[in-house]
Amino acid sequence: MRYHLICCFLALIGLFAQSAPALAQDEARWMLQTSLYTHHFSPDPTHSDHQNLIGLEYQRPDRWLAGAAFFKNSFNQDSQYLYVGKLWRPFESVQLVHTKLTGGLLLGYKEPYENKIPVNSNGVGLGIVPSIGLSGKHLSGEVAILGTAAAMLTVGVLF
Repeated sequence: MRYHLICCFLALIGLFAQSAPALAQDEARWMLQTSLYTHHFSPDPTHSDHQNLIGLEYQRPDRWLAGAAFFKNSFNQDSQYLYVGKLWRPFESVQLVHTKLTGGLLLGYKEPYENKIPVNSNGVGLGIVPSIGLSGKHLSGEVAILGTAAAMLTVGVLF
């Protein structure tokens, strides 16, 4: 399994390099993304590593963003993440690399898993997701850190 992930990752890097350079600062764009792989830091038989995430994100020219993601949480419950955030390019000379921080409402963690996320009331909680990634003109890929629970690899198409 790891061999396949390494091959996919290397192929993605090649695709990103082909889609560089990143868009100019004065252009807004949309991103449609999905999850490729999830790894739980403390595996549990109740955890699912198949989140089936589909998300849509709007990125403004000033790198502020907003989005919505629909997925199966770690306990196979239908969930949603409605968020706002900011994208940074920490190395202006290497436009391919970005970091991102989002925060918002995390919906869908219900009994008996309502205590698995902080500040959850009736299935509505708060989420903060930092990520690091590569993005070019048409493709984006990220590793998102999901609290202390997991990391998720995503890929997206920019338009």
